[in-house]
Amino acid sequence: MEPTLLEGLTAAMVPTARLHTHIIARGPADGEPVVLIHGNVSAARFFEETMLALPAHYRLIAPDMRGYGRSETKPVDATRGVADLSDDIYALVEALSLDRPHIVGWSLGGNVALQYAIDHPTALRSLTLIAPGSPYGFGGTGGSDGTPNNAEFSGSGGGTANPEFVKLLAAGDRTADSPTSPRNVMNSFYVRPPFRSEREEVFVGEMLSTVCGEANYPGDLSTTVGWPGVGPGSQGVNNALSPKYLNQSAFAAIEPRPPVLWVRGDTDQIVSDTSFFDLGFLGQIGAVPGWPGVESCPPQPMVGQMRGLLERYAANGGSYRELVLSECGHSPHIERPAEFNAALISFLEQNR
Repeated sequence: MEPTLLEGLTAAMVPTARLHTHIIARGPADGEPVVLIHGNVSAARFFEETMLALPAHYRLIAPDMRGYGRSETKPVDATRGVADLSDDIYALVEALSLDRPHIVGWSLGGNVALQYAIDHPTALRSLTLIAPGSPYGFGGTGGSDGTPNNAEFSGSGGGTANPEFVKLLAAGDRTADSPTSPRNVMNSFYVRPPFRSEREEVFVGEMLSTVCGEANYPGDLSTTVGWPGVGPGSQGVNNALSPKYLNQSAFAAIEPRPPVLWVRGDTDQIVSDTSFFDLGFLGQIGAVPGWPGVESCPPQPMVGQMRGLLERYAANGGSYRELVLSECGHSPHIERPAEFNAALISFLEQNR
């Protein structure tokens, strides 16, 4: 069943060489293409207002990734990092005959966008990263170069997801009865409180479209000797983000080098150097017992790791701009649309 979209947007199911991908679209068929990739536990509809704000001469495509929204559900092979997801995007670009699109990725979508650029550097015009995850995965690393804390990659992967959140997500819970309900997690962490979106009901519904299980979200897990006792499995999205499988340092040396816009909020609680989703940081503040100390399990410097990668990219001849929005959380395009849209439009227009 197709969603009731904001006026001016259309939806379609696109058969590709990899899966049937559901998209939201706007703009002329011959317009300059822009592909917008959503984050984890979300879907393309989180970009509806952004799409309506961009100039009419762009052809805007926002896909639901596999296992989200209305796209076909297929398992995620985590041993490839996020390549299953980025290969899906490239297959969509080919199916729609998009000529070197601008790629925009939010959160997990930022890592997917980075992987697309690594694997297909000639197949994009520019790269916009909105609160992207670290290029060295989520959890289990330290230092600006993403050094693993241990050989087990403990503290990363499918086992790091809050099991009560996963349970309520799988049950389709729309209430605010639990601190870990999807609604409360969105309002507490996707955005900076006390912000509340007028489209909250739509966003909660799209979160609930997430396919839960070992092959999708959050994935399977392994037990580890090292604290906190859990490590990555081999399937599912959160394992695809484990540093065991995800290392995007190759981005620094790609050729050609598309220009990069990096936008983030200064109070992001999901992707930050003090992330409330990083077990290393939670251990340091006493929220998870048994933390062995900063030398063996430091908080992951996610922002510092991304900046380090982009600085190496610039040293190799690339260019990037970092835009930090004050009093903004993990969703700049939703929380601060005027500033975000102005920056994105300026960036796109400069790189046509």
